[in-house]
Amino acid sequence: MKDTFSVRDTLDVNGKSYAFASLTKLGERFDLKRLPYSLKILLENLLRHEDGVDVTSKEIEAIAKWDAKAEPETEIAFMPARVVLQDFTGVPCVVDLAAMRDAVVKLGGDATQINPLAPAELVIDHSVQVDAYGSESALEKNVEIEFERNQERYSFLRWGQKAFNNFKVVPPRTGIVHQVNLEHLARVVFTNEQDGQSWAYPDTVFGTDSHTTMINGIGVLGWGVGGIEAEAAMLGQPSSMLIPQVVGFKLKGRMPEGVTATDLVLTVTQMLRKLGVVGKFVEFFGDGLKHLPLADRATIANMAPEYGATCGIFPIDQEALNYMQLSGRSAEQIALVEAYARAQGMWHDENSVEPTFTTTMELDLADVRPSLAGPKRPQDRVLLEAVQKSFHDVVGALTANRKPKSLAVDNFASEGGATAIGNEANTISNGSVEVEKDGENFRVGDGSVVIAAITSCTNTSNPAVMLAAGLLAKKAAARGLKAQPWVKTSIGPGSLVVSDYLKKTGLLEELEKIGFYIVGYGCTTCIGNSGPLPAEISHAISEGDLAVASVLSGNRNFEGRVHPEVKMNYLASPPLVVAYALAGTLDIDLTTEPLGTGSDGKPVYLKDIWPSNKEISDTIAGAINPAMFEKNYADVFKGDSRWNQIASPDGALFQWDDSTYIKNPPYFDGMTAEPGTIEDIHGASVLGLFGDSITTDHISPAGSIKKDSPAGAFLISKGVEPKNFNSFGSRRGNDDVMVRGTFANIRIKNLMLDNVEGGYTRHVPSGEQMAIYDAAMKYKASGTPLVVLAGKEYGTGSSRDWAAKGTLLLGVKAVIAESFERIHRSNLVGMGVLPCTFKSGESAKSLGLTGSESFDITGLDDGNAKEATVTATSPDGSKKQFSVNVMLLTPKERLFFRHGGILQYVLRQLASKKAA
Repeated sequence: MKDTFSVRDTLDVNGKSYAFASLTKLGERFDLKRLPYSLKILLENLLRHEDGVDVTSKEIEAIAKWDAKAEPETEIAFMPARVVLQDFTGVPCVVDLAAMRDAVVKLGGDATQINPLAPAELVIDHSVQVDAYGSESALEKNVEIEFERNQERYSFLRWGQKAFNNFKVVPPRTGIVHQVNLEHLARVVFTNEQDGQSWAYPDTVFGTDSHTTMINGIGVLGWGVGGIEAEAAMLGQPSSMLIPQVVGFKLKGRMPEGVTATDLVLTVTQMLRKLGVVGKFVEFFGDGLKHLPLADRATIANMAPEYGATCGIFPIDQEALNYMQLSGRSAEQIALVEAYARAQGMWHDENSVEPTFTTTMELDLADVRPSLAGPKRPQDRVLLEAVQKSFHDVVGALTANRKPKSLAVDNFASEGGATAIGNEANTISNGSVEVEKDGENFRVGDGSVVIAAITSCTNTSNPAVMLAAGLLAKKAAARGLKAQPWVKTSIGPGSLVVSDYLKKTGLLEELEKIGFYIVGYGCTTCIGNSGPLPAEISHAISEGDLAVASVLSGNRNFEGRVHPEVKMNYLASPPLVVAYALAGTLDIDLTTEPLGTGSDGKPVYLKDIWPSNKEISDTIAGAINPAMFEKNYADVFKGDSRWNQIASPDGALFQWDDSTYIKNPPYFDGMTAEPGTIEDIHGASVLGLFGDSITTDHISPAGSIKKDSPAGAFLISKGVEPKNFNSFGSRRGNDDVMVRGTFANIRIKNLMLDNVEGGYTRHVPSGEQMAIYDAAMKYKASGTPLVVLAGKEYGTGSSRDWAAKGTLLLGVKAVIAESFERIHRSNLVGMGVLPCTFKSGESAKSLGLTGSESFDITGLDDGNAKEATVTATSPDGSKKQFSVNVMLLTPKERLFFRHGGILQYVLRQLASKKAA
């Protein structure tokens, strides 16, 4: 540590002395009182890492003198204290690290140079699928299937746990990564030994999942990054970023009766997405904080990716300490957090000075109303009373080109649905198909809710909404209601603590009475691991070409994500998930119409069974205590007998075999000791022309693999039966599978084709329509580089590095979009794919581009150019020329790009040190 500003100081807590970089001392030179909390954390990070090279006094001064209104222009190097991973993104990270060990040896280095320098903790939470449901045996069956499917992946992770220092794995059946992070892994204030001195500093984290921001709820600065950026951080490389603008979100008042944290976060998401906060920090403040439990704050922070911000952070205050105590943190750690926060001016209470922000929004919590979001974007909030209208508004488009195999046109609501109480609002005729299942006859039709899932870190971390769901279930069961027979119901708790308090209160039994059983501890439905629908339901959907729905307590509802057969997906609070399972349809106004008929023959309305705020708070008070957390996290890295019986290899280098799960990737093939230059692109063909809001799910789906797809055909050629395909997410350790799945989402629309959904394109030279992978291989064989054209918000959603890796491996050299989501742009840079944006007001449509053109991108000047010239040559020889913005935003990004990506840069650095 260079200490140009003489800020090194000591803090005595618990009878121990800690060194720290004092913001109070720096405040003697600069006015830091109104600096946002999040920027104080960045400032401390720079002070502690000042070395005169990556971090200089100039960058420190830039934050200390931060101009709230100025456009970001100063690059800083940020180094997180730790990295957290989940298994879908974590497995390819460990694969890359294993491949880097092989590569560094070839470059003359030592395999053991490749080791996490920052603590890295991986939580296996994305692999469990909802194969079994609706019974007490569902959990054990799903766990058994999970271990059977994922033996190769889990064996590889167990090797990594032994081979790498500073790397720990939380085994399956423990919880969701972000909830485990919040309840146990987060330190809030980190400590470390350096040169014989104990240091204290803010806990900061990079996560290979976009919802890493959930940890912002307890005052920890962290956000989601692609696996490649996480790997660089693990290997001691600081992350290059611009000092961000910070949006202040003022909360006042308190939420009214009958409103949940889910309703609040959907409101916040809609407001901030409308404002536009991509690339910005959001910081919550105001008197309303004192009425927001930590779990509610974490719910809001969790969905920062949905409102587009880098983070959505809350300060450290008494509520944060209360939560630390509740979740079983030690008294010593809690004392350290309070002492450090107060010493650094990071403590928040009623006497705190209101920070200066770039811009400020305000929300009176009293104005929040019960809401859902859908049918395909989390920012599309719909008031509960307007859900039925929302359904009517979208179902027409979804069924306009219906091609049923056999279709009975019927009034679904009046014949098979739970709303058959004679109300006139449901007289709309929907397509429906008669079904016989388990001795019952009913109709499944447009708007039928076929999946109702209490799932996802966003809400399963929040006792208020989980217990509200249980209380509502209890009242429903008492009235004789249960989930409709066509609804696939499930609960995927975010941690073992959740099932403990549901059992303690007796509410798990009540949920089971109406059909909701625990199916696994993981992301399940929200990540697309919803599992197959019952054969009878699936057949009915296919026969009638029906537009059916899911209702889930998740954070993502993008097209094709939840289930390939489900066209409408609505996010909702856990109690509303239960309510829609009881109703069985979207074609109902739950605020005025009955959920169904009780055992006494009388209609039962939602208002009759909705628990009061007092009921919920009283239940929480008697349900949760620190002992629950201490018990469940005592041996969190140990795992059960299934985990510990998995055989795994030893050694510093991984012994690659012919696995269809784990494969040495080709990123380092032919790599030389010296980097190249950034060359202009000539004669590129268009692989895909896409519209707005193309998500990373569209680019690299996580869900099921179709047997007639390129990925399915590849697996079959390797002797894998379709029943053992597993998911794209589980096969991210094998590039042969993943490159074939790139742009393969069943709902993606390539505008080079007319009204075609799925991963197809037109191979321009031949004019043939074919799978995108097949076309890419034809282009590769002819030596033709590729480009992708897109609209606004390209790459929204998960921090999915395979969306960039797959793009690279298809042969794409550049992506030109109207705008990018932050993480995906960074991932493209990290993989050596050039991101460019059209000039303001221009687009592929306005420029008349059809995708049939040949593209030259010139004037890149080895990456130094801010703009480049694009020449699009049509098949008839006519040319269109326009300028684009080159989105290599910092000198470090340009350096990474010259090396071919972040990992190549790190490898060369390590190899050169060994050679020296």
